[in-house]
Amino acid sequence: MKRPAASSEQPARALRADARRNRELVLRAAITAFATEGTSVSVAEIARRAGVGTGTVSRHFPTKESLFGAIVHERAEQLVRRARELHERLAPVDAFFEFFTVLVAEGSTDRGLAEALAKAGFDVEAAASAAAYDFGTALADLLDGAQTAGGVRPEITVADIKALLEGCLARERFGVDSEARGRLIGIIRRGLRPDPRMPRPARPE
Repeated sequence: MKRPAASSEQPARALRADARRNRELVLRAAITAFATEGTSVSVAEIARRAGVGTGTVSRHFPTKESLFGAIVHERAEQLVRRARELHERLAPVDAFFEFFTVLVAEGSTDRGLAEALAKAGFDVEAAASAAAYDFGTALADLLDGAQTAGGVRPEITVADIKALLEGCLARERFGVDSEARGRLIGIIRRGLRPDPRMPRPARPE
């Protein structure tokens, strides 16, 4: 009896499964490495942590920027989902300030994210805006809602908020200090609120 020819479909599926598994190993290792060491971590170190060769990393992510971009997409998705959840659950002013607090807290424990938010060698928005989850738009929408509700000075821009965020994250480079973080955020909250004694300036176009 003639034995049927071996099908190439099963080996092909196995190769695809291996490739997916290796990509996930690289991505998980990179997320941890970037969080603890920042964007300066080497591809060789990421490969070592993933238990694969540098060639495997390069096949899935041709450059370190493309690898970090994949991480930023994932983190942006998480942050935008959080922004949407806060928008639905809280009043506009509370949602905005809570999201700012979340960004500082996340950046304090994730060095790679902190560097991305501070644009230290990588632009989080350039990576995230290409995805369905646009971090910049989410932040702008929450700011706009807080200003419309009268809880944030109308002349404040998204660029101002990013600068304040970078200042908070710079303080965290000296070590995570939740009390100091709370003080800074408290100062920012008070500074951003309108002064009822002053006439309201026009919002920038």
